[in-house]
Amino acid sequence: MTPPDDLETVLARLRRAASEGQHLGTVASLRIAVLLGLDALTIDLITGAGNLELVWCDPVDGPGHELDSLQYTLGDGPTLEAARQGYTVSEPDLAATDQARWPLFLPAAMRSPARAVIATPLRVHGGTFGALTGYRATPGALTASQSRDFHRVRDGLLPLVLRSAACLVTSDSGRGDGLGCYREEVQQAAGLLAVTLAIPPDQALARLRAYAFRDDRSVTDLARDVLTRRLRLDDHST
Repeated sequence: MTPPDDLETVLARLRRAASEGQHLGTVASLRIAVLLGLDALTIDLITGAGNLELVWCDPVDGPGHELDSLQYTLGDGPTLEAARQGYTVSEPDLAATDQARWPLFLPAAMRSPARAVIATPLRVHGGTFGALTGYRATPGALTASQSRDFHRVRDGLLPLVLRSAACLVTSDSGRGDGLGCYREEVQQAAGLLAVTLAIPPDQALARLRAYAFRDDRSVTDLARDVLTRRLRLDDHST
């Protein structure tokens, strides 16, 4: 495996990608997290229903997807707080974090590799439309230099996120070029459940997440069972 580029080179590549009108998918291989002293980075966008949709992970096969899925299923956590409240969230030691802050996420996170987290809102024209979150497998706050670099990366990624988000809104397929489709199966399962139970899609999604929480499963795994008819939620007791 080739070593990652240095951060200044990565930031220059982000600026070039933005000037060329490119999308997030074009920077999926830059390996940015390791340059910030982190083990994973994620980007989420806020949907029209107020949920967060994961659109980018670095590394693609790292722990970020799992940790984001926990927050999506449980309904609390650092990414959600940063996006909904509009401020940067930093917890250098999840094991020492006040349980009341994220009462559902923290116990689940302690069963994952994550031991420290930082999340910052993605903002444009004074409004928040998503969040960038970083996770680390060892406790400890980012250094002042790492924190500055984290926000520099956020600013470098922002034009690419906006470009992809605009395509997501206008695309007939409901996706933007360059956006990961991490929860496509969840959306499909919610649609199937909405038709089966004759309920609005947002209620179907809420029910799917509630079942996943109750059964201590990821909402993605549950969605796959619904789509393959291994599980019928209309027959599944609450």
